[in-house]
Amino acid sequence: MERKHMSAFAFYQSLKLSEDSPPPAKKRSIQVSSEKKKKENGVAHAHVSTADPALKVKKKKVRKRARSHGAEEKTTRSNVDVKALPVKALQAKPLQAKPLQAKPLQAKPLQSKPLQSKPLQSKPLQVKPLPAKGSVKAGGQALNVLLDELAKMNNSRDRASKLFQWLIDPIPAKAFFRETWEKKPVVVQRKNTDYYKGLFSTQEFDRILRQEDVQYGVNLDVTSYTDGKRETHNPPGRALPFTVWDFYENGCSLRMLNPQAFSSPVWNVLSILQEYFGSMAGANVYLTPPGTQGFAPHYDDIEAFVIQLEGKKHWRVYNPRSDDEVLPVLSSPNFDQAEIGKPILEVVLEAGDLLYFPRGFIHQGSCLSDAHSLHVTVSSYQKNSWGDLLQKLVPAALEVAMEEDVEFRQGLPLDYLSYMGVQNSDKHDPRRTKFFSKIDTLISKLKSFAPVDAAVDLKARDFLHDCLPPKLTAEELTCSVHGAPARWEHGRVMDAGAHFTSQTRIRLIRAGCARLCSDGDAVRLYYTTENCRVYHKEEMKSLEMKLEHTDAVEFLIHSYPKFVSVGHLPCDASRDKISLAELLFEKGIIQTARPQ
Repeated sequence: MERKHMSAFAFYQSLKLSEDSPPPAKKRSIQVSSEKKKKENGVAHAHVSTADPALKVKKKKVRKRARSHGAEEKTTRSNVDVKALPVKALQAKPLQAKPLQAKPLQAKPLQSKPLQSKPLQSKPLQVKPLPAKGSVKAGGQALNVLLDELAKMNNSRDRASKLFQWLIDPIPAKAFFRETWEKKPVVVQRKNTDYYKGLFSTQEFDRILRQEDVQYGVNLDVTSYTDGKRETHNPPGRALPFTVWDFYENGCSLRMLNPQAFSSPVWNVLSILQEYFGSMAGANVYLTPPGTQGFAPHYDDIEAFVIQLEGKKHWRVYNPRSDDEVLPVLSSPNFDQAEIGKPILEVVLEAGDLLYFPRGFIHQGSCLSDAHSLHVTVSSYQKNSWGDLLQKLVPAALEVAMEEDVEFRQGLPLDYLSYMGVQNSDKHDPRRTKFFSKIDTLISKLKSFAPVDAAVDLKARDFLHDCLPPKLTAEELTCSVHGAPARWEHGRVMDAGAHFTSQTRIRLIRAGCARLCSDGDAVRLYYTTENCRVYHKEEMKSLEMKLEHTDAVEFLIHSYPKFVSVGHLPCDASRDKISLAELLFEKGIIQTARPQ
Protein backbone atom coordinates (compact mmCIF):
# COMPACT_ATOMS: atom_id res chain seq x y z
CA MET A 1 0.00 0.00 0.00
CA GLU A 2 1.34 3.43 -0.92
CA ARG A 3 2.46 5.49 2.08
CA LYS A 4 0.93 8.92 2.45
CA HIS A 5 3.38 11.88 2.70
CA MET A 6 3.47 13.61 6.10
CA SER A 7 4.48 17.28 6.23
CA ALA A 8 7.21 18.49 8.59
CA PHE A 9 4.63 20.47 10.54
CA ALA A 10 2.43 17.41 11.07
CA PHE A 11 5.47 15.26 11.82
CA TYR A 12 6.66 17.48 14.65
CA GLN A 13 3.14 17.63 16.03
CA SER A 14 2.98 13.82 16.02
CA LEU A 15 6.28 13.63 17.89
CA LYS A 16 4.81 15.74 20.65
CA LEU A 17 1.67 13.65 20.72
CA SER A 18 3.61 10.40 21.01
CA GLU A 19 5.47 11.73 24.05
CA ASP A 20 2.25 12.50 25.93
CA SER A 21 0.28 9.92 27.88
CA PRO A 22 -2.49 8.89 28.01
CA PRO A 23 -3.16 9.04 24.23
CA PRO A 24 -4.44 12.52 23.43
CA ALA A 25 -8.04 13.29 22.78
CA LYS A 26 -7.16 16.36 20.76
CA LYS A 27 -4.27 17.80 18.77
CA ARG A 28 -1.49 19.53 20.65
CA SER A 29 1.38 21.50 19.24
CA ILE A 30 4.99 20.59 19.97
CA GLN A 31 7.18 22.55 22.33
CA VAL A 32 4.51 24.92 23.46
CA SER A 33 5.81 28.13 24.95
CA SER A 34 3.40 30.75 26.23
CA GLU A 35 6.15 33.05 27.42
CA LYS A 36 6.91 36.26 25.59
CA LYS A 37 10.62 36.44 24.86
CA LYS A 38 12.57 39.58 25.62
CA LYS A 39 14.66 40.63 22.65
CA GLU A 40 18.18 41.99 22.99
CA ASN A 41 19.81 42.92 19.70
CA GLY A 42 17.82 40.21 17.99
CA VAL A 43 18.56 37.54 20.60
CA ALA A 44 15.53 36.29 22.49
CA HIS A 45 15.62 35.82 26.24
CA ALA A 46 12.87 34.48 28.43
CA HIS A 47 12.83 37.37 30.91
CA VAL A 48 9.31 38.72 31.19
CA SER A 49 7.26 40.48 33.76
CA THR A 50 5.03 37.65 34.99
CA ALA A 51 4.24 38.77 38.52
CA ASP A 52 0.79 37.82 39.76
CA PRO A 53 -1.36 41.01 39.75
CA ALA A 54 -2.94 40.24 43.13
CA LEU A 55 0.46 39.64 44.70
CA LYS A 56 1.73 42.86 43.13
CA VAL A 57 -1.17 44.82 44.63
CA LYS A 58 -0.57 43.20 48.02
CA LYS A 59 3.10 44.14 47.94
CA LYS A 60 2.23 47.70 47.03
CA LYS A 61 -0.18 47.90 49.95
CA VAL A 62 2.52 46.69 52.31
CA ARG A 63 4.97 49.26 51.00
CA LYS A 64 2.32 51.98 51.15
CA ARG A 65 1.44 51.04 54.72
CA ALA A 66 5.08 51.22 55.75
CA ARG A 67 5.44 54.63 54.12
CA SER A 68 2.23 55.99 55.64
CA HIS A 69 3.26 54.94 59.13
CA GLY A 70 6.56 56.67 58.61
CA ALA A 71 4.64 59.83 57.69
CA GLU A 72 2.51 59.60 60.80
CA GLU A 73 5.69 59.59 62.82
CA LYS A 74 6.55 62.95 61.19
CA THR A 75 9.78 61.74 59.66
CA THR A 76 11.46 63.57 56.80
CA ARG A 77 12.89 60.60 54.99
CA SER A 78 13.64 61.10 51.30
CA ASN A 79 12.09 58.85 48.68
CA VAL A 80 12.53 58.47 44.93
CA ASP A 81 9.24 60.16 44.08
CA VAL A 82 7.70 59.09 40.78
CA LYS A 83 6.70 62.69 40.17
CA ALA A 84 10.36 63.53 39.75
CA LEU A 85 10.80 61.14 36.85
CA PRO A 86 10.84 62.79 33.43
CA VAL A 87 8.18 60.39 32.16
CA LYS A 88 5.70 61.44 34.79
CA ALA A 89 6.25 65.08 33.99
CA LEU A 90 5.32 64.35 30.40
CA GLN A 91 2.09 62.79 31.51
CA ALA A 92 0.46 65.71 33.27
CA LYS A 93 -1.08 67.53 30.35
CA PRO A 94 -2.55 64.64 28.33
CA LEU A 95 -4.47 63.30 31.35
CA GLN A 96 -7.38 65.61 30.61
CA ALA A 97 -8.88 64.19 27.45
CA LYS A 98 -9.62 60.60 26.58
CA PRO A 99 -12.99 60.53 24.85
CA LEU A 100 -12.39 57.40 22.82
CA GLN A 101 -11.76 55.25 25.88
CA ALA A 102 -15.17 55.74 27.41
CA LYS A 103 -16.74 52.55 26.09
CA PRO A 104 -13.86 50.23 27.10
CA LEU A 105 -13.89 51.78 30.58
CA GLN A 106 -17.54 50.81 31.05
CA ALA A 107 -16.87 47.29 29.86
CA LYS A 108 -13.82 46.82 32.09
CA PRO A 109 -14.40 48.58 35.39
CA LEU A 110 -11.27 47.15 36.96
CA GLN A 111 -9.19 49.10 34.46
CA SER A 112 -11.05 52.37 34.64
CA LYS A 113 -8.73 54.06 37.08
CA PRO A 114 -5.45 53.27 35.32
CA LEU A 115 -6.85 54.04 31.90
CA GLN A 116 -7.99 57.48 33.02
CA SER A 117 -4.46 58.27 34.10
CA LYS A 118 -2.89 57.40 30.78
CA PRO A 119 -0.83 60.29 29.56
CA LEU A 120 -0.09 59.36 26.01
CA GLN A 121 -3.52 59.70 24.46
CA SER A 122 -4.19 63.27 23.40
CA LYS A 123 -3.04 64.06 19.87
CA PRO A 124 -1.88 60.62 18.78
CA LEU A 125 -5.34 59.07 19.16
CA GLN A 126 -5.14 57.77 15.61
CA VAL A 127 -8.16 55.61 16.11
CA LYS A 128 -10.05 56.23 12.91
CA PRO A 129 -10.53 53.34 10.51
CA LEU A 130 -7.98 52.82 7.79
CA PRO A 131 -6.20 54.92 6.82
CA ALA A 132 -5.28 56.15 10.31
CA LYS A 133 -6.11 59.75 11.11
CA GLY A 134 -2.69 61.00 12.11
CA SER A 135 -0.68 59.12 9.52
CA VAL A 136 1.75 61.00 7.31
CA LYS A 137 2.30 60.74 3.57
CA ALA A 138 5.92 60.71 2.49
CA GLY A 139 8.22 60.12 -0.45
CA GLY A 140 12.01 60.08 -0.33
CA GLN A 141 15.01 58.33 -1.83
CA ALA A 142 15.54 54.57 -1.87
CA LEU A 143 17.80 52.88 0.67
CA ASN A 144 20.55 51.85 -1.74
CA VAL A 145 20.87 55.44 -2.99
CA LEU A 146 20.96 56.74 0.57
CA LEU A 147 23.65 54.27 1.71
CA ASP A 148 25.83 55.29 -1.23
CA GLU A 149 25.47 58.93 -0.18
CA LEU A 150 26.18 58.14 3.47
CA ALA A 151 29.39 56.33 2.52
CA LYS A 152 30.69 59.59 1.02
CA MET A 153 30.08 61.61 4.19
CA ASN A 154 33.13 62.47 6.24
CA ASN A 155 31.54 62.38 9.69
CA SER A 156 29.85 59.24 11.07
CA ARG A 157 27.67 61.37 13.35
CA ASP A 158 26.28 63.16 10.31
CA ARG A 159 25.67 59.79 8.63
CA ALA A 160 23.68 58.62 11.64
CA SER A 161 21.56 61.79 11.74
CA LYS A 162 20.79 61.60 8.03
CA LEU A 163 19.89 57.91 8.18
CA PHE A 164 17.50 58.41 11.10
CA GLN A 165 15.88 61.39 9.38
CA TRP A 166 15.37 59.23 6.29
CA LEU A 167 13.87 56.46 8.43
CA ILE A 168 11.11 58.72 9.82
CA ASP A 169 10.78 61.10 6.84
CA PRO A 170 8.92 63.47 6.51
CA ILE A 171 8.68 64.00 10.29
CA PRO A 172 11.56 66.29 11.39
CA ALA A 173 13.80 64.52 13.90
CA LYS A 174 13.61 67.35 16.43
CA ALA A 175 9.82 67.34 16.32
CA PHE A 176 9.77 63.55 16.63
CA PHE A 177 11.81 63.56 19.84
CA ARG A 178 9.94 66.53 21.24
CA GLU A 179 6.39 65.31 20.54
CA THR A 180 6.43 61.55 19.90
CA TRP A 181 9.45 59.73 21.36
CA GLU A 182 8.44 57.70 24.45
CA LYS A 183 4.99 59.35 24.32
CA LYS A 184 2.79 58.03 21.53
CA PRO A 185 2.68 55.92 18.36
CA VAL A 186 2.89 57.38 14.88
CA VAL A 187 2.40 56.03 11.36
CA VAL A 188 4.10 57.15 8.15
CA GLN A 189 2.34 56.02 4.96
CA ARG A 190 4.44 56.58 1.88
CA LYS A 191 2.66 54.92 -1.06
CA ASN A 192 6.17 54.01 -2.20
CA THR A 193 6.71 50.24 -2.11
CA ASP A 194 10.41 50.59 -2.98
CA TYR A 195 11.30 52.96 -0.13
CA TYR A 196 12.94 50.27 2.01
CA LYS A 197 13.91 48.04 -0.91
CA GLY A 198 17.31 46.46 -0.38
CA LEU A 199 17.08 46.26 3.42
CA PHE A 200 15.75 42.69 3.51
CA SER A 201 13.50 40.42 1.44
CA THR A 202 11.93 36.96 1.35
CA GLN A 203 14.59 35.99 -1.19
CA GLU A 204 17.25 37.00 1.32
CA PHE A 205 15.41 35.02 4.01
CA ASP A 206 15.55 31.93 1.79
CA ARG A 207 19.24 32.49 0.95
CA ILE A 208 20.13 32.69 4.63
CA LEU A 209 18.30 29.44 5.37
CA ARG A 210 20.22 27.70 2.58
CA GLN A 211 23.68 29.14 3.12
CA GLU A 212 23.97 30.01 6.81
CA ASP A 213 23.89 27.99 10.02
CA VAL A 214 20.46 29.11 11.27
CA GLN A 215 19.47 27.40 14.53
CA TYR A 216 15.95 27.08 15.88
CA GLY A 217 15.50 29.10 19.07
CA VAL A 218 18.78 30.95 18.55
CA ASN A 219 18.32 32.54 15.14
CA LEU A 220 14.78 31.54 14.20
CA ASP A 221 11.43 31.05 15.95
CA VAL A 222 8.41 29.33 14.42
CA THR A 223 5.24 30.69 16.03
CA SER A 224 1.46 30.72 15.77
CA TYR A 225 -1.44 32.50 17.47
CA THR A 226 -4.76 30.74 16.96
CA ASP A 227 -7.97 30.96 18.98
CA GLY A 228 -6.25 33.13 21.57
CA LYS A 229 -3.37 30.69 22.09
CA ARG A 230 0.24 31.65 21.34
CA GLU A 231 2.58 28.72 20.60
CA THR A 232 6.19 28.19 19.60
CA HIS A 233 6.94 25.20 17.35
CA ASN A 234 10.74 25.08 17.32
CA PRO A 235 12.22 21.64 16.67
CA PRO A 236 15.85 21.15 17.75
CA GLY A 237 18.81 21.80 15.49
CA ARG A 238 19.40 23.67 12.26
CA ALA A 239 16.56 25.41 10.45
CA LEU A 240 16.65 24.11 6.87
CA PRO A 241 14.38 25.34 4.07
CA PHE A 242 12.54 22.01 3.73
CA THR A 243 11.17 22.20 7.26
CA VAL A 244 10.93 25.97 7.66
CA TRP A 245 8.85 26.53 4.54
CA ASP A 246 6.60 23.61 5.49
CA PHE A 247 5.86 25.33 8.80
CA TYR A 248 5.12 28.52 6.87
CA GLU A 249 2.77 26.71 4.48
CA ASN A 250 0.88 25.38 7.50
CA GLY A 251 0.19 28.90 8.77
CA CYS A 252 3.15 29.50 11.08
CA SER A 253 4.97 32.83 11.33
CA LEU A 254 8.77 32.97 11.12
CA ARG A 255 10.82 35.32 13.29
CA MET A 256 14.51 35.76 12.49
CA LEU A 257 16.03 36.98 15.74
CA ASN A 258 19.33 38.50 14.60
CA PRO A 259 19.25 39.23 10.87
CA GLN A 260 22.26 41.55 11.23
CA ALA A 261 24.41 38.44 11.70
CA PHE A 262 23.52 37.28 8.18
CA SER A 263 22.47 40.39 6.22
CA SER A 264 24.97 43.14 5.35
CA PRO A 265 22.33 45.85 4.70
CA VAL A 266 20.69 45.24 8.10
CA TRP A 267 24.12 45.25 9.76
CA ASN A 268 25.01 48.50 8.00
CA VAL A 269 21.81 50.29 9.01
CA LEU A 270 21.98 49.16 12.65
CA SER A 271 25.68 49.96 13.04
CA ILE A 272 24.93 53.52 11.94
CA LEU A 273 21.77 53.95 14.01
CA GLN A 274 23.43 52.73 17.22
CA GLU A 275 25.69 55.77 17.04
CA TYR A 276 22.65 58.03 16.71
CA PHE A 277 20.81 56.51 19.66
CA GLY A 278 23.85 56.05 21.88
CA SER A 279 22.17 52.75 22.71
CA MET A 280 22.15 49.29 21.22
CA ALA A 281 20.17 49.03 17.97
CA GLY A 282 18.74 45.58 17.28
CA ALA A 283 16.37 44.01 14.79
CA ASN A 284 14.01 41.08 14.23
CA VAL A 285 12.52 40.06 10.88
CA TYR A 286 8.95 38.73 10.79
CA LEU A 287 7.46 36.73 7.90
CA THR A 288 3.75 35.98 8.25
CA PRO A 289 1.52 33.90 5.91
CA PRO A 290 -1.72 35.42 4.55
CA GLY A 291 -4.68 35.32 6.90
CA THR A 292 -2.70 34.46 10.03
CA GLN A 293 -1.27 36.00 13.19
CA GLY A 294 1.96 34.86 14.81
CA PHE A 295 1.99 36.63 18.17
CA ALA A 296 -0.43 37.46 20.96
CA PRO A 297 -1.01 41.05 22.13
CA HIS A 298 1.90 42.20 24.29
CA TYR A 299 4.15 45.16 24.98
CA ASP A 300 7.93 45.37 24.69
CA ASP A 301 10.74 47.01 26.65
CA ILE A 302 12.19 48.71 23.56
CA GLU A 303 11.35 51.65 21.30
CA ALA A 304 10.05 49.94 18.15
CA PHE A 305 10.23 51.06 14.52
CA VAL A 306 8.19 48.65 12.39
CA ILE A 307 9.41 48.83 8.79
CA GLN A 308 7.07 47.17 6.29
CA LEU A 309 9.12 45.53 3.53
CA GLU A 310 6.67 43.35 1.58
CA GLY A 311 2.94 42.74 1.49
CA LYS A 312 0.77 44.32 4.16
CA LYS A 313 -0.22 43.86 7.79
CA HIS A 314 -3.11 45.03 9.94
CA TRP A 315 -1.82 46.59 13.17
CA ARG A 316 -3.66 47.50 16.35
CA VAL A 317 -1.92 49.53 19.07
CA TYR A 318 -3.28 50.06 22.60
CA ASN A 319 -2.43 52.43 25.42
CA PRO A 320 -0.51 51.13 28.44
CA ARG A 321 -3.07 49.76 30.87
CA SER A 322 -1.75 51.66 33.89
CA ASP A 323 0.98 54.06 34.95
CA ASP A 324 3.06 51.07 36.05
CA GLU A 325 3.22 49.90 32.43
CA VAL A 326 4.36 53.23 30.97
CA LEU A 327 7.96 52.80 29.72
CA PRO A 328 8.27 49.38 31.41
CA VAL A 329 11.53 47.79 32.52
CA LEU A 330 10.61 44.37 31.08
CA SER A 331 8.48 43.07 28.25
CA SER A 332 5.02 41.78 29.13
CA PRO A 333 3.61 38.27 29.02
CA ASN A 334 0.97 37.57 26.39
CA PHE A 335 -2.42 39.19 26.96
CA ASP A 336 -5.94 37.99 26.24
CA GLN A 337 -7.99 40.24 24.02
CA ALA A 338 -10.30 41.01 26.95
CA GLU A 339 -7.41 42.47 28.96
CA ILE A 340 -6.40 45.25 26.60
CA GLY A 341 -9.48 47.33 25.77
CA LYS A 342 -9.89 49.11 22.44
CA PRO A 343 -7.03 50.16 20.17
CA ILE A 344 -6.01 53.80 19.97
CA LEU A 345 -4.47 53.18 16.55
CA GLU A 346 -5.56 50.79 13.82
CA VAL A 347 -3.83 50.77 10.46
CA VAL A 348 -2.81 48.55 7.56
CA LEU A 349 0.88 48.95 6.77
CA GLU A 350 1.94 48.44 3.18
CA ALA A 351 5.45 48.10 1.79
CA GLY A 352 7.35 51.35 2.38
CA ASP A 353 5.32 52.34 5.47
CA LEU A 354 6.59 52.85 9.02
CA LEU A 355 4.95 52.41 12.42
CA TYR A 356 6.62 53.62 15.62
CA PHE A 357 5.41 52.89 19.14
CA PRO A 358 7.12 53.37 22.51
CA ARG A 359 7.84 50.62 25.01
CA GLY A 360 4.78 49.76 27.05
CA PHE A 361 2.27 50.21 24.21
CA ILE A 362 0.42 46.94 23.63
CA HIS A 363 0.33 45.88 20.00
CA GLN A 364 -0.65 43.03 17.70
CA GLY A 365 -0.35 42.53 13.96
CA SER A 366 -2.28 40.17 11.70
CA CYS A 367 -2.00 39.38 8.02
CA LEU A 368 -4.81 40.10 5.62
CA SER A 369 -6.11 37.17 3.60
CA ASP A 370 -4.80 38.42 0.27
CA ALA A 371 -1.09 38.93 0.99
CA HIS A 372 1.82 37.77 3.11
CA SER A 373 3.73 40.22 5.27
CA LEU A 374 7.45 40.77 5.73
CA HIS A 375 8.59 43.45 8.15
CA VAL A 376 11.67 44.24 10.21
CA THR A 377 11.38 45.79 13.65
CA VAL A 378 14.33 48.02 14.52
CA SER A 379 14.65 48.48 18.26
CA SER A 380 16.62 50.59 20.70
CA TYR A 381 16.66 52.07 24.22
CA GLN A 382 16.41 48.80 26.08
CA LYS A 383 17.63 49.41 29.64
CA ASN A 384 18.72 52.95 28.80
CA SER A 385 16.74 54.99 31.33
CA TRP A 386 17.68 57.32 34.19
CA GLY A 387 16.89 54.44 36.51
CA ASP A 388 19.36 52.19 34.70
CA LEU A 389 22.06 54.83 35.14
CA LEU A 390 21.21 55.18 38.83
CA GLN A 391 21.64 51.43 39.22
CA LYS A 392 25.27 52.05 38.29
CA LEU A 393 25.60 55.31 40.26
CA VAL A 394 24.04 54.51 43.64
CA PRO A 395 26.20 51.45 44.48
CA ALA A 396 29.30 53.38 43.39
CA ALA A 397 28.30 56.38 45.54
CA LEU A 398 27.72 54.11 48.52
CA GLU A 399 31.13 52.50 48.06
CA VAL A 400 32.81 55.92 48.06
CA ALA A 401 30.74 57.11 51.02
CA MET A 402 31.70 54.10 53.12
CA GLU A 403 35.36 54.69 52.36
CA GLU A 404 35.32 58.41 53.11
CA ASP A 405 32.65 59.03 55.79
CA VAL A 406 32.68 57.26 59.14
CA GLU A 407 28.95 57.88 59.63
CA PHE A 408 28.22 55.30 56.93
CA ARG A 409 30.41 52.77 58.76
CA GLN A 410 28.81 53.16 62.19
CA GLY A 411 26.89 50.13 63.44
CA LEU A 412 23.11 49.75 63.38
CA PRO A 413 21.19 49.97 66.68
CA LEU A 414 21.33 46.76 68.71
CA ASP A 415 17.57 46.30 68.84
CA TYR A 416 16.55 47.73 65.44
CA LEU A 417 15.06 44.39 64.31
CA SER A 418 12.51 44.59 67.12
CA TYR A 419 10.86 47.77 65.84
CA MET A 420 11.74 47.98 62.13
CA GLY A 421 10.57 45.90 59.18
CA VAL A 422 7.15 45.26 57.66
CA GLN A 423 5.96 43.22 60.65
CA ASN A 424 6.52 46.30 62.83
CA SER A 425 5.21 48.91 60.39
CA ASP A 426 1.98 49.42 62.39
CA LYS A 427 3.86 50.33 65.54
CA HIS A 428 3.91 53.93 66.76
CA ASP A 429 7.37 53.78 68.24
CA PRO A 430 9.61 56.86 68.65
CA ARG A 431 12.58 54.66 67.78
CA ARG A 432 11.14 54.22 64.27
CA THR A 433 10.99 58.00 63.84
CA LYS A 434 14.62 58.27 64.85
CA PHE A 435 15.60 55.41 62.51
CA PHE A 436 13.88 57.01 59.50
CA SER A 437 15.50 60.33 60.32
CA LYS A 438 18.92 58.68 60.27
CA ILE A 439 18.21 57.05 56.90
CA ASP A 440 17.11 60.43 55.54
CA THR A 441 20.34 62.04 56.68
CA LEU A 442 22.51 59.34 55.09
CA ILE A 443 20.62 59.43 51.79
CA SER A 444 20.92 63.22 51.68
CA LYS A 445 24.67 62.93 52.23
CA LEU A 446 25.02 60.13 49.67
CA LYS A 447 24.58 62.41 46.65
CA SER A 448 27.74 64.32 47.54
CA PHE A 449 29.72 61.10 47.02
CA ALA A 450 28.09 60.21 43.68
CA PRO A 451 30.75 59.66 40.97
CA VAL A 452 28.44 60.61 38.09
CA ASP A 453 31.06 60.56 35.32
CA ALA A 454 32.35 57.16 36.46
CA ALA A 455 28.79 55.77 36.47
CA VAL A 456 28.20 57.12 32.96
CA ASP A 457 31.40 55.38 31.87
CA LEU A 458 30.12 52.11 33.33
CA LYS A 459 26.95 52.54 31.27
CA ALA A 460 29.03 53.40 28.21
CA ARG A 461 31.11 50.25 28.63
CA ASP A 462 27.96 48.14 28.52
CA PHE A 463 26.84 49.98 25.40
CA LEU A 464 30.16 49.43 23.64
CA HIS A 465 29.92 45.72 24.43
CA ASP A 466 26.37 45.66 23.00
CA CYS A 467 27.42 47.45 19.81
CA LEU A 468 27.76 45.90 16.41
CA PRO A 469 31.16 46.38 14.80
CA PRO A 470 31.06 49.21 12.26
CA LYS A 471 30.19 48.26 8.70
CA LEU A 472 33.07 50.03 6.99
CA THR A 473 32.81 52.04 3.79
CA ALA A 474 35.12 51.32 0.88
CA GLU A 475 37.37 54.23 1.90
CA GLU A 476 37.47 53.11 5.54
CA LEU A 477 38.41 49.60 4.47
CA THR A 478 41.20 50.82 2.19
CA CYS A 479 42.69 53.17 4.77
CA SER A 480 42.44 50.88 7.80
CA VAL A 481 44.11 47.67 8.89
CA HIS A 482 41.65 45.78 6.66
CA GLY A 483 43.24 47.32 3.58
CA ALA A 484 46.86 46.99 4.68
CA PRO A 485 49.03 45.60 1.88
CA ALA A 486 50.62 42.76 3.93
CA ARG A 487 50.34 39.56 1.88
CA TRP A 488 52.03 36.34 0.78
CA GLU A 489 53.55 36.69 -2.65
CA HIS A 490 56.35 35.00 -4.61
CA GLY A 491 56.93 32.55 -1.81
CA ARG A 492 57.39 35.13 0.95
CA VAL A 493 55.63 37.78 3.06
CA MET A 494 55.39 41.20 1.44
CA ASP A 495 54.78 44.64 3.02
CA ALA A 496 54.31 43.32 6.55
CA GLY A 497 53.70 45.78 9.39
CA ALA A 498 52.38 49.33 9.44
CA HIS A 499 54.52 52.17 8.14
CA PHE A 500 53.88 55.20 10.33
CA THR A 501 55.92 58.38 10.45
CA SER A 502 55.39 61.65 12.29
CA GLN A 503 53.74 62.99 9.10
CA THR A 504 51.16 60.18 8.81
CA ARG A 505 47.67 61.62 9.31
CA ILE A 506 45.21 59.57 11.35
CA ARG A 507 41.77 59.75 12.99
CA LEU A 508 39.24 57.46 14.67
CA ILE A 509 37.50 55.26 12.14
CA ARG A 510 34.09 56.16 13.66
CA ALA A 511 33.10 58.80 16.20
CA GLY A 512 31.71 56.33 18.73
CA CYS A 513 34.02 53.36 18.19
CA ALA A 514 36.22 53.91 21.29
CA ARG A 515 36.01 55.45 24.76
CA LEU A 516 38.54 56.10 27.52
CA CYS A 517 37.36 54.92 30.94
CA SER A 518 38.93 54.73 34.36
CA ASP A 519 39.13 51.20 35.73
CA GLY A 520 40.39 51.47 39.28
CA ASP A 521 44.01 52.56 39.11
CA ALA A 522 44.22 51.85 35.36
CA VAL A 523 42.87 53.70 32.33
CA ARG A 524 41.43 51.50 29.61
CA LEU A 525 40.30 52.17 26.06
CA TYR A 526 37.11 50.26 25.26
CA TYR A 527 36.31 49.79 21.58
CA THR A 528 33.80 48.18 19.19
CA THR A 529 35.84 47.43 16.10
CA GLU A 530 36.54 43.81 17.08
CA ASN A 531 32.99 43.07 18.24
CA CYS A 532 31.02 40.27 16.61
CA ARG A 533 27.79 40.64 14.62
CA VAL A 534 26.30 38.03 16.97
CA TYR A 535 25.21 39.69 20.22
CA HIS A 536 27.82 39.27 23.01
CA LYS A 537 29.52 36.35 21.27
CA GLU A 538 32.84 38.01 22.11
CA GLU A 539 34.02 39.39 25.42
CA MET A 540 34.20 43.15 25.92
CA LYS A 541 37.19 44.56 24.04
CA SER A 542 39.59 46.96 25.76
CA LEU A 543 43.22 48.02 25.95
CA GLU A 544 45.03 49.15 29.07
CA MET A 545 46.62 52.45 28.16
CA LYS A 546 50.05 53.55 29.24
CA LEU A 547 50.07 56.78 31.18
CA GLU A 548 52.04 58.51 28.43
CA HIS A 549 49.36 57.57 25.88
CA THR A 550 46.15 58.69 27.62
CA ASP A 551 46.35 62.36 26.63
CA ALA A 552 47.04 61.40 23.03
CA VAL A 553 44.02 59.09 22.86
CA GLU A 554 41.80 61.79 24.35
CA PHE A 555 43.20 64.21 21.77
CA LEU A 556 42.29 61.80 18.96
CA ILE A 557 38.76 61.28 20.28
CA HIS A 558 38.07 65.01 20.53
CA SER A 559 39.69 65.78 17.15
CA TYR A 560 37.24 63.61 15.18
CA PRO A 561 36.37 63.97 12.30
CA LYS A 562 39.59 65.85 11.55
CA PHE A 563 42.76 64.00 10.67
CA VAL A 564 45.79 64.82 12.82
CA SER A 565 49.42 63.98 12.16
CA VAL A 566 51.09 61.41 14.38
CA GLY A 567 53.70 64.04 15.21
CA HIS A 568 51.04 66.25 16.81
CA LEU A 569 49.90 63.63 19.32
CA PRO A 570 50.60 64.95 22.82
CA CYS A 571 53.20 62.38 23.85
CA ASP A 572 56.65 63.27 25.17
CA ALA A 573 58.65 60.95 22.93
CA SER A 574 58.34 60.39 19.18
CA ARG A 575 58.56 56.63 19.65
CA ASP A 576 55.52 56.78 21.99
CA LYS A 577 53.51 58.59 19.32
CA ILE A 578 54.32 56.03 16.65
CA SER A 579 53.84 53.00 18.91
CA LEU A 580 50.40 54.29 19.93
CA ALA A 581 49.38 54.85 16.30
CA GLU A 582 50.52 51.34 15.38
CA LEU A 583 48.56 49.80 18.27
CA LEU A 584 45.34 51.64 17.44
CA PHE A 585 45.75 50.84 13.74
CA GLU A 586 46.22 47.14 14.48
CA LYS A 587 42.93 47.06 16.43
CA GLY A 588 41.03 48.81 13.64
CA ILE A 589 40.32 51.85 15.84
CA ILE A 590 41.94 54.40 13.53
CA GLN A 591 42.30 54.94 9.82
CA THR A 592 44.89 56.87 7.87
CA ALA A 593 44.15 59.72 5.48
CA ARG A 594 45.72 57.67 2.66
CA PRO A 595 46.19 53.92 2.19
CA GLN A 596 49.28 52.53 3.94
